[in-house]
Amino acid sequence: MSSRKIKKKVMALLARADLSDTLAQIREMPPHDVTHSLFSAIARSEEIIRWHAVTCMGITVARLAAEDMEKARVVIRRLLWSLNDESGGIGWGAPESLAEIMTRHEGLAREYINMLTSYMGEDGEEMWQEGNFLEHEGLQRGLLWGIGRLAGKRRDLLRQQDITANLLAYLPANDAAVRGLAARSLGRLQADNAVPPLQSLVADTAALRLYEDERLKTISVGELARQALDRLNAREQRP
Repeated sequence: MSSRKIKKKVMALLARADLSDTLAQIREMPPHDVTHSLFSAIARSEEIIRWHAVTCMGITVARLAAEDMEKARVVIRRLLWSLNDESGGIGWGAPESLAEIMTRHEGLAREYINMLTSYMGEDGEEMWQEGNFLEHEGLQRGLLWGIGRLAGKRRDLLRQQDITANLLAYLPANDAAVRGLAARSLGRLQADNAVPPLQSLVADTAALRLYEDERLKTISVGELARQALDRLNAREQRP
């Protein structure tokens, strides 16, 4: 099948509401061919296509890594490059895809998690304190969604990155999605010192769209803050 036909088929599959059927068919296709099409899909404006593509990117690159780790690294590096100013693009969908890949493959997470978290930090005073802070709010949303996604599976690895202070810095953001996704990440990361800042967001009624458990929903910043606090309170109550 030509690359054009593969891309057309992949796009049609991603647009379906039933992701389980889409995944079943995607898994039957060569992973290298699928990833080529997914790079276009993760940048699409249609929510269902974009988010389904992120899920498929994670699954497909994990499959690719099982066959050939270096080929999977090439995909990771391409996603990282898309976030570089020198790439000439913006990198839509790259932070989410990187996080989804790392969620689904521990080896790639161990290699590249520090690169993903570097996009939250500014350059520091020391030579080793090099950040790659993403200034665009749209990319910040993707990054923070990704941190929350990773925290559900790779919490210990994330905690080693010492990112709590960076996450807290997003809570006063003007963008509702940035505030809400930062709150969600803090709860999933079990950041103990986040309780007072999270409490200040409980009454925040601003709404955002959230992709969770492979479904899209609308939720308020306040609800995400409450969920984060519930996670922290549950941890404190454990014997």
